[in-house]
Amino acid sequence: MSLQFTLAHEPELEAREAGRLLFAGPVDFVKGVVAMSGLPEPDRLEVCFAGRSNVGKSSLINALTGRKSLARASNTPGRTQEINYFALGEMNRFLVDLPGYGYAEAPVAVVAKWQALLKSYLAGRQTLRRAFVLIDTRHGVKAVDEEIMALLDRSAVTFQVVMTKADKVSKTERDANIALSIEALKKHPAAYPEIVVTSSEKGDGIESLRAIIATLV
Repeated sequence: MSLQFTLAHEPELEAREAGRLLFAGPVDFVKGVVAMSGLPEPDRLEVCFAGRSNVGKSSLINALTGRKSLARASNTPGRTQEINYFALGEMNRFLVDLPGYGYAEAPVAVVAKWQALLKSYLAGRQTLRRAFVLIDTRHGVKAVDEEIMALLDRSAVTFQVVMTKADKVSKTERDANIALSIEALKKHPAAYPEIVVTSSEKGDGIESLRAIIATLV
């Protein structure tokens, strides 16, 4: 029997406060990694953010952390070309910003190298508790998203879809694309059955996402 997918509800007071405290504390850049051998010691839980180039990943991370330029936001797809590690709070969580996949304005060999790094990380990081796969609400799930989700299925890594840029479409289009995304997710056993709908500009869904990260064990 397939899972019933729902939209993330407002977090309970305790979870909301845990999320607030986690992201109100220090958020420090640890390192940028260009090879698996450069990953930090796997000594704490980590969550990662993955998504197509120009899906709004950097803007979402900046909104989550309340920092305007923690992650580099750009109109040029493919700016993030390494795995960027950030330490949350009192060093009890890593937030990981992965290279965008799909289209990128970079030489083919460079793109191939960082895409391979992305896939190696997703398939083999034992402390990765959850991957957040970002889907642009304007476009829904694309073939390149399906590829990453299938990799996460094979690696038995739980992933949760975060719809971005929800304020950029009408309610009718938003609801239709969310429904189509849910249908696509039903064939992925590693998909967590709750979708977070966000707007980095308006702050929608940010509190829920903070609470989810803070309460993962």
